Amino acid sequence: MAKKTYKVHGEITGPVVMIGFGSIGRGTLPLIERHLKFDKSRLTVIDPSDANRHILDERGIRFVQDAVTRKNYEELLKPLLTDGGGQGFCVNLSVDTGSLDLMRLCREIGALYIDTVVEPWLGFYFDDSLSNADRTNYALRETVRKEKRKNPGGATAISCCGANPGMVSWFVKQALVDIANDTGLEYKEPKADDREGWAKLMKKVGVKGVHIAERDTQRTINPKPMNVFWNTWSVEGFISEGMQPSELGWGTHEKWVPKNAKEHKKGCQSAIYLEQPGANTRVRTWCPTPGPQFGFLVTHNESISISDYFTVRNKDGDVTYRPTVHYAYHPCNDAVLSMHELFGAAGRIQPVHHVLDEAELVDGVDELGVLLFGHEKNAYWYGSQLSLEETRAIAPYQNATGLQVTSAVLAGMVWALENPDAGIVDSDEMDFRRCLEVQMPYLGPVKGYYTDWTPLHDRPGLFPEDLDEKDPWQFRNILVR
Repeated sequence: MAKKTYKVHGEITGPVVMIGFGSIGRGTLPLIERHLKFDKSRLTVIDPSDANRHILDERGIRFVQDAVTRKNYEELLKPLLTDGGGQGFCVNLSVDTGSLDLMRLCREIGALYIDTVVEPWLGFYFDDSLSNADRTNYALRETVRKEKRKNPGGATAISCCGANPGMVSWFVKQALVDIANDTGLEYKEPKADDREGWAKLMKKVGVKGVHIAERDTQRTINPKPMNVFWNTWSVEGFISEGMQPSELGWGTHEKWVPKNAKEHKKGCQSAIYLEQPGANTRVRTWCPTPGPQFGFLVTHNESISISDYFTVRNKDGDVTYRPTVHYAYHPCNDAVLSMHELFGAAGRIQPVHHVLDEAELVDGVDELGVLLFGHEKNAYWYGSQLSLEETRAIAPYQNATGLQVTSAVLAGMVWALENPDAGIVDSDEMDFRRCLEVQMPYLGPVKGYYTDWTPLHDRPGLFPEDLDEKDPWQFRNILVR
């Protein structure tokens, strides 16, 4: 059988440094090898654990067993990213690494940079000396946006480019175009860099809000034992974001605010946060396969960035339109059990953390998309329905959840190589069509579904509820209280 050939999308002329070789790093590496031209002798992987070193040794790739810290990052990374000339590329796929500092270093030396989250240095997420406002993703994002305003242009640094945040921002634009076409709206599709044009189009379509609506049905061969945390992606990442305050982009159509909601005093002010952890906050949402479901309102960068990106202001700068945007995440059942166990033990984190790999899972799909609601056709879900079975057939070292992330990292790297002087960018600011073109071969079925479901449907009706019957899409009806 002939060896399959893959399209090469670009060339990295300098050294490549991958920080982190956990589930996402392992999955990203073969995609880089398939689709980008680079000098393998100038690729370095850095991770404090050598558990997966054999994958690198088999390929002859240099491995540095170390943690990238606030104290050593300059001394460690600068020589690696400048050795031998050309434009280097830093691929940050690790937890507890200060994204902003790494971004600054890369831009100072002219190297490209990409990450999947605005990651703080070790200790941030559980620092009880910080206020809840300071522990939000809003606060983390604002540090990057401030840096963008202070130092515009320069070497491209892509912030928050995984599945979500990342890919889902590209899905939002495609879904918006689909709804506009299906409702017969007369419009001209905005250019890739026309933020104001995209915001006005969403307002014109009549979208009140967006759920990043996800259902992970991947199942394990064996049941989860007690006092361990199982997940289909980074356990540390999920616990960290799950213990941050619940956050959401706050829309102009909202008429009710939760009693424990707080506003931000500075920045774009596109979001609010709740004085409770996201992984202990439930919302009603909808995905194609399960239909109505509960999801966790876990904080994510895209909840803030999408709401900010699609904000419409008048000439005086006053906000005239903004959608409500938030994550509505039903992880795999083992992760739900793990989080339930954690909160049931008064927040005591399990001592054993484990990412379920493709060999431990028997079947299932990660159904990850965006639900745009409140428009003429009620609600529209658009996204990826990638199965474990297909993942095994098309890419190594990962499950369906991982491949949705790693393929988005690949797409972001390609875009950066094609736009090397774009400065600091959110995924919302990239060309969604080009990014999806690169990513689509790894997403399984990518489809759109209209539904007549609203949060007022499928309620038991046996107990009194404080609802807004006139507007189904009020957050008052979505939040499980």
